[in-house]
This record gives sequence, structure tokens and C-alpha cells, in this order.
Amino acid sequence: MSDDENENKSQNDPQLAGKIKDSARQIWLAGLGAYTKAEEDAGRFFERLVQEGEQLEDKTRGVVEKQIKTVEDRVGDVRERATGTWDKLEHMFDQRVSGALRRLGIHRREEIDALEHRIEALEAELRRLRGDIGDDSEE
Repeated sequence: MSDDENENKSQNDPQLAGKIKDSARQIWLAGLGAYTKAEEDAGRFFERLVQEGEQLEDKTRGVVEKQIKTVEDRVGDVRERATGTWDKLEHMFDQRVSGALRRLGIHRREEIDALEHRIEALEAELRRLRGDIGDDSEE
């Protein structure tokens, strides 16, 4: 090798080393950039998933609440019908039992109470009349 070639080779070595060093640094920086970008994208992706989840939850909550309301309305209707039917059955039963008791000569409590009040009123009237008669005979 000639001196020129050695000189070029020695000059190329530092240049080549510098280029390799610069390339390695660029690769390193590109890797860091890719890592940072991946973290940012992952964060945005996670936030997007959360937003979509919230939207889905709102939609399903509305549907579920509507279904619950429908079921509650149906239960209310059934309860009203059942209560009305039960009241009718109870009233019919009372009438039948009262009729059977009357046929047997057994009166209902309300009828007995009414008769007792009438007797008390008649006794009071009788006492009043006797008192009037007694007062007239003394004179």
C-alpha cells in the first residue's frame, strides 16, 4: 500500500466510525421514538375503548331500564287484576256464608248489633212514655 492509500484508509476509518456511531444513534433514537409512540397510541387506544364501553353501557342501560319498566307495568296490571278478583271472591264468599247462616237462623253480627240498638231505642221510648204517664197520674 502506498502512503496515499494508508492516509485515505486512516481518514476513512474515523469517518466510517463516525458514520457507524451516527447510524447507531439514529437507530437508538428511532427505537425510543417508536417506544414513545407505542405508549401514546396504547393510551389513546385505551381511552377510545373506555369511551366505547361507556357508550355501550348507556345504550344497554336504556334498554334494560325500558325492559324493567315493561315488566313492572305488567306485574302491576296482574296485581290489580288479582286483587280485584280476590275482592270479588271474598265478597261472594261472604254473601254465600251469610245466606247459609240466615237459613240456619243464625244472624250476622251487624244484624244483631242493629237489633240491639233498636231494642235500646224502644226501651228508652217506653221509659219516657211510662214517665209521662206516671207524672200525669200523680196530679
